[in-house]
Amino acid sequence: MRPHSRNLNRLFLGKRIAIAALILSANAIAAEGQTATPAEPARQSLLAPEPLPSFGDVAVSPILTVFNAPHPAAVEAFDPAAQIRLRPADGEAGPTPALALTSTASGAPAASSTVAETPSPPPVPGRSEGAPPDPVPTAIAAALVRLIAHDGLNPLGDGDWRGARAAIGAFYADRRFAPVWVDESGLTIAGRAVLTQLERAKDDGLNLSAFALPRHFEGRLSPIDLAEAETTIAEAVVAYAEQASGSRITPTRVSRLVTAQPSVVDPGVALAETVSAPDPAQRLADFNPPQRGYRALREELRRLTDVRSGHGQKQPAVDALDDPPLVDNDAEAPHSLLKTARGRLKGLVRNAAYAASVEVAESRRRAAILANMEMWRWEPRDMGERRIEVNVPDFTVAMLDGDSIVHSARVVVGKPDTPTPIFSNVMRYVLINPSWEVPDSIIRKEMLPRLASDPRYLARRGYEVKTVGGRLVVRQPPGEDNALGRIAFMFPNEHAVYLHDTPSQSLFDSDMRALSHGCVRVEDPLRLAELVLGWPEERINAAIGGPERTVFLPRPVPIHIEYFTEFVDEYGELQERPDVYGLAQKVANILSSVRQD
Repeated sequence: MRPHSRNLNRLFLGKRIAIAALILSANAIAAEGQTATPAEPARQSLLAPEPLPSFGDVAVSPILTVFNAPHPAAVEAFDPAAQIRLRPADGEAGPTPALALTSTASGAPAASSTVAETPSPPPVPGRSEGAPPDPVPTAIAAALVRLIAHDGLNPLGDGDWRGARAAIGAFYADRRFAPVWVDESGLTIAGRAVLTQLERAKDDGLNLSAFALPRHFEGRLSPIDLAEAETTIAEAVVAYAEQASGSRITPTRVSRLVTAQPSVVDPGVALAETVSAPDPAQRLADFNPPQRGYRALREELRRLTDVRSGHGQKQPAVDALDDPPLVDNDAEAPHSLLKTARGRLKGLVRNAAYAASVEVAESRRRAAILANMEMWRWEPRDMGERRIEVNVPDFTVAMLDGDSIVHSARVVVGKPDTPTPIFSNVMRYVLINPSWEVPDSIIRKEMLPRLASDPRYLARRGYEVKTVGGRLVVRQPPGEDNALGRIAFMFPNEHAVYLHDTPSQSLFDSDMRALSHGCVRVEDPLRLAELVLGWPEERINAAIGGPERTVFLPRPVPIHIEYFTEFVDEYGELQERPDVYGLAQKVANILSSVRQD
């Protein structure tokens, strides 16, 4: 069997098992509501004890047939008294019989048994028709079966909507299908709170258009309507929480060098924590990034939305750009009117062009803000109180304590064809007077072509060259001309990048500083070394020169290499930076292509 076919079979089997589990749980609930009565004569069994039926096609499953039938019919169809003979209770007269299953097929007498002469056991209590089960849990279970069985558009983007639907079913099964958000009278207190936050989803750039959220209820709800409203809100809560925590875009989909890992919340956890929270609306909102940078962009999005809807600061009125009437007092009246009409037409054309350009600019800015808000979802929720952040499009590094900037400096980052990767890690040690082992890519692309024309190129520049296992190894010893400068900040990672000094200090004077092979070159690295090592300036200077030295940080420092083209600076001003690697545009394109309605 092909792997694709095996995967499909596993998917279908998993879905059938989930549906069957929900149905069996619902039937167990229904059974608890019954009152015992004397057994009735044996009836035709809908499900023969052996062989066990397979799930088969979900649409015609015998389990579904029993579940979907009206309750009295389902009870009549399966009578335990007609199927099972039990041994008498302890202390009753007569030998102990073995458990015997008897066939009740039409027209077939029961098979003779070795214990046929023993006294008949007491009758097994049957089920009463007078106390029907609670219809609400039954309706919710049925709605969940439909939810799990239905494959539609995925509101989670790259997230696992099938798994999320199964988690919703498991959540309600654990609650014995009791409702949370809705009761017979309408929304519960938790339901009203959650619905208020769900209706604010657009404020965080989230998209819940796939869900027809219930807003108005008239009179008492039927079990079916209650179940539909309940499961719809549950779906929306899960979609909100997962989108807010970063499910829509897998970072490596944008670029293989974006290896940041969003902490997407488990759907079952999202439901459980929202339900149990003192303020369900706030708990739901807290699935969005907590960082100040995200909150500031959210506020900018709100302002932009208010301006577009006419509730915020107004743009200059377009009518003010109309040309004044072009009246020539010395001309004939018809000529004057003609000039006035032409001037008015030019003004209207210019106004239309201006309005269109403003609309385009606002749409572009809105898309850029949404893309950057989405990239904030890739960051760890706890970035560390004391941390280092490198913003690639801004060409800066900052040492922060909470939200306060302790130190900031310019940096040089990777060129567009050798970009700096985007990820988080922990800085653990520094190299003072580092040597540099040249990466294979630089040897292959830059050094070997020069060696072909100048065999002494590497020796003349002080590089040490040797062959290890057939591989050419090039090393630059410590010194003033070393490419890593006087110090390097190390955080071992899969990309083999780090922060370091550079002898090419003039590069920091450029506005566009995407110039390296991928590592981050830091201006004023000794000040950064003072902060991460806790050393005074004199000790740092005394260590410069001589052989390479490794110094471990007394306290490892989280480091985050980020990519934000839109951000609010420390003065509260929205800043925009060039999309040097095109990542923000890719994120914006993916978000705009996610259709849910």
